[in-house]
Order: sequence, then structure tokens, then C-alpha cells
Amino acid sequence: MKERKGFTVLEIVIVMAFVSLLLVLFFVQKLNIDAMNRDEQRKEAINAMYYALEEGFYAQNQFYPETISENNLKVMDPELFTDPIGLNLGVSGSSYSYEPADCENGHCKEYTLRAQLEKEDDYIKRSRK
Repeated sequence: MKERKGFTVLEIVIVMAFVSLLLVLFFVQKLNIDAMNRDEQRKEAINAMYYALEEGFYAQNQFYPETISENNLKVMDPELFTDPIGLNLGVSGSSYSYEPADCENGHCKEYTLRAQLEKEDDYIKRSRK
């Protein structure tokens, strides 16, 4: 009987299926890691806004603003007002929101900062005062 060299079709199909499975697992894991990185960026931005409001704005004015932007939170990097998908705070569809409360003539007594995360519940920071 003559001996053949090479792989059978079945062996090639099994190896291709195994490699395909590994590629699918790799890309699913990569998507999860990317989403977790975007969530961390959102948390960092909310923390920066929170500390800019508390240590900067409130310390000087003794009230919170009705809206926040790079104009009234000058100590913050303006790029942090843009979420990882490219939308600015306050724009419809943005994952960031600023919700002032108990306001009178643009002077608010409290607020809530919120970031909608992909892999966790919303990240929320509330005013200290």
C-alpha cells in the first residue's frame, strides 16, 4: 500500500474550526476590554468635573452653576467634556449629564453628575453640600 503525505480534508476542517473559534474568542474579549477602557475614561471625566465643581467653582462662589462647560470650569481639561464616542456634555445622546437641583437665578444648591457606562451601572457623583 502506498503511503500518502499531507493532511486530509477532515484534519484541515478541524484545524480551521479551532482557529476560527480562537479568533471569535479573541475579538469578543477585545470588545469587552475596549468597553471597560471607555467606562474608565467616563469615570475619570466625571471625577474631574466633580472636583472642579467642588474644589474650584463652589469654593470660590458658594453655589453650583446651572450648567457646566469649559467656560465656568476653567481648571479642567476641556477635552474631558467630550465623552469617548465624541459627544459633549449636555448634547442629546451623550453619556455624560449634569443635573442641577434647587436652583434660583442660576445659583444651585446641589447637583448630580452621571455617566452612562457600558459594562456597569451608571456612575454617579452628587454634590457634597
